[in-house]
Amino acid sequence: MIDDVFALGFDILTKIRDTQKDALDQAAKKIADCFLNGKTFYVTGSGHSHTVVEEFYARAGGLAFVVPILTSELTLTEHPTKSSLLERLNGYAGILAELYGVGEGDVVMIASNSGRNAYPVEMALEAKKRGADVIAITNLAHSRSVSSRHDSGKKLMDIADIVIDNCGVSGDCAMKMEGLDTMVCPTSSMANTFIAQAISVQCCRYIMDQGVTPPVFVSLNSEGTEHTNDEYFEKYTRLYQKATR
Repeated sequence: MIDDVFALGFDILTKIRDTQKDALDQAAKKIADCFLNGKTFYVTGSGHSHTVVEEFYARAGGLAFVVPILTSELTLTEHPTKSSLLERLNGYAGILAELYGVGEGDVVMIASNSGRNAYPVEMALEAKKRGADVIAITNLAHSRSVSSRHDSGKKLMDIADIVIDNCGVSGDCAMKMEGLDTMVCPTSSMANTFIAQAISVQCCRYIMDQGVTPPVFVSLNSEGTEHTNDEYFEKYTRLYQKATR
């Protein structure tokens, strides 16, 4: 079965490369322009989709100007179903958009596999209302198979300026095992990791094409690098942490 998992993963990644390259490139260009224009690039997600935020934020080799909208109640750290219930509430995304100061010319990336819950939909609507551009990472097959849980009746894919499909199946789990009724092997995490890195690297390229050196984090676990990232945190992230306390 191990070979089957790898085969499934490679198939998903190939589909993303072959079908989503234009969207990935557009996202990278949009984020690069945002940075070069002195605006803010936010990333957010709830439940397991919050891992996309962590893939973009504070990683060695990653863009240092990413501002995460990542609150503990929307992750799995406090309770396994708490985030699932809270992401269905109308009104919470509007509070976070206000606290983080999402505004004109900013870019807000929202990860949501189903794209149906209130939090990602409302965050997209709030961002658009405030003049920001919205990039969605979602599962189109899943999103098209379900109804919206937001009062607007919309789903994330209906609102975003750029939609990136993680090419998963409805329900995310893509492998059937003999003798087991439940499907296994969700593909969104492996897909989203490659999507995040493809965007980040291409974004660096676009920034460098303008003669600017992109701020990129280094590993804090290498010798002599303990303080290298401090100025990046101070410049791009900590002002938001102070503002939201």
